[in-house]
Amino acid sequence: MDNKYKKMLAAFASVPFLMVLGNSMLIPEFPKIKSALNINQFQVGLLITLFSASAGIAIPFLGYLSDRIGRKKIVIPSLILYGFGGLIAGLAAIFLGEKAYKVILVSRVIQGIGGAGTAPIIMALVGDIFTSNQRSEALGIIESANGLGKILSPILGAAIALISWYALFFSYAFLAIPITAAIWFLAEEPEDNIKQQSINEYLGNIKEIFKKRGVSLLFSLLGGMVVLFLLFGVLSYLSDILETRYNVKGLIKGLVIAIPISFMSTTSYFTGVYLKNKGKYFKHALALGLTINAIILTLLPFIRNLYLYISILSLLGVGSGLILPSVNTLVTSSAPSEERGGITSLYGSVRFIGVAFGPPTFSLLNRISERVMFFGGAGIGIISAGLIFTFLDEKKIISAEDNGQGSNSEGSKSTR
Repeated sequence: MDNKYKKMLAAFASVPFLMVLGNSMLIPEFPKIKSALNINQFQVGLLITLFSASAGIAIPFLGYLSDRIGRKKIVIPSLILYGFGGLIAGLAAIFLGEKAYKVILVSRVIQGIGGAGTAPIIMALVGDIFTSNQRSEALGIIESANGLGKILSPILGAAIALISWYALFFSYAFLAIPITAAIWFLAEEPEDNIKQQSINEYLGNIKEIFKKRGVSLLFSLLGGMVVLFLLFGVLSYLSDILETRYNVKGLIKGLVIAIPISFMSTTSYFTGVYLKNKGKYFKHALALGLTINAIILTLLPFIRNLYLYISILSLLGVGSGLILPSVNTLVTSSAPSEERGGITSLYGSVRFIGVAFGPPTFSLLNRISERVMFFGGAGIGIISAGLIFTFLDEKKIISAEDNGQGSNSEGSKSTR
C-alpha cells in the first residue's frame, strides 16, 4: 500500500473513531448528567437510545443515496450535521439549564442521523477502493480505530467532564472540523462508483444479493449485531458496578473500562492482518469469538475480586476483536461496489440495533438477577456461534470478488 492510500486510510479511520465517541463517551458520565438535568436512569438512557435508533433508521436511506450520488457527498454533510447536533446540545445546556433535556434529546436525534451517514458509508468506500486481500487489513485498521475510540472515550469523557458535563457535547463539534477537512482533501472516490438507478431497481439489486448469499449474509449480520449487543450491555453494567460495588470513579473508572476495549482493538487489528494473509477462516473467527464471549459471560457472576474481574472481562475484548473484522470483510465483499453502500448501511443499522438494545436488555435481566443477565447473554452468544458455524458459507460471499463483482477502480488495482 503506497503512501497516498495510507493517508487516505488514516482519514477514513478517523471517522469511526469520532462516531464511537457519540455513545461511549457519555456512558461513564451518566451520573453527572442525571444530576445536572434532574432526570432518572431511564431518561438518561434515552440519550443513547435516540442516537442509535435514529441512526439505525436513517442508515439504509443514506446508503442508497451514497450508491446513487457518491460516498463523499454523503459523508461530509453528515459529519457537519453530527457536529451541529453536539453544538445544539451544548448551547441548550448553557442557556436552559435543567430545562435543556428535551432539546438535548432532539440534538441526539440530529447527531444520530449525522452518524448514519459517516462510519457505515466509510466502510463501503473502503470496500470500493481496496480489493479482497487488502480489504481485510484495511477494515481491520478501521475496526481498530473504532476500538481505539472505545478505549479513549471513557477516559476522554471523564477528562472533559472535569470542565463541565456539557463540554462533552461541544467536543463533538470541535472534533468534527478536522475530520471533515481530512475527508474533503484526502479521500478519492473511484470514478465508476456511481450508479443511476431508481429505488425499485436498487431494492431489486439488494434482494438479488440476498437471494445469492442470503443465509450466509444474514448470519454475518447476526454476528455483528450480537457482539455489540453483548459488548455494550456488559459495558453499561460495568460502568454501574465500578461505582456501586468497587467505588471506582472519575479518570480511574475510565481507565478501568478502557482495559477490555484495548484488548478488542488490538485483536481487531491482528485479526484483520491474519485474515488478509489467509483469505479464509472468517466464519471460524466469528464462531470462536462468540464462543469465547459466551464462556466469559458464564464466569463473570462468580467473580468478585476487581483485578480478576477485569482480567477475565478483557477476554471479552479478545472475542469481540475476532468477530468484527471478520464480519466487516464478509459484508463488504458480498456486493458489487454500486450496491455496496446499501449492504454496508444495512450492516450499520444492525450494529446500531445491537448497541441500542444491549444496555436496556441487560438492565432488565439484571432486575431478575445478575446470573440471569449473564447466563442469558451467554446463551445468545453460544447459540449464535453454533448457527453461524453451521450455516455461514464464506465462499459464497468472498466469491463476489472472483466473479468480478468487486471494485474495479483504479484505486483498487493499485492495492492488489
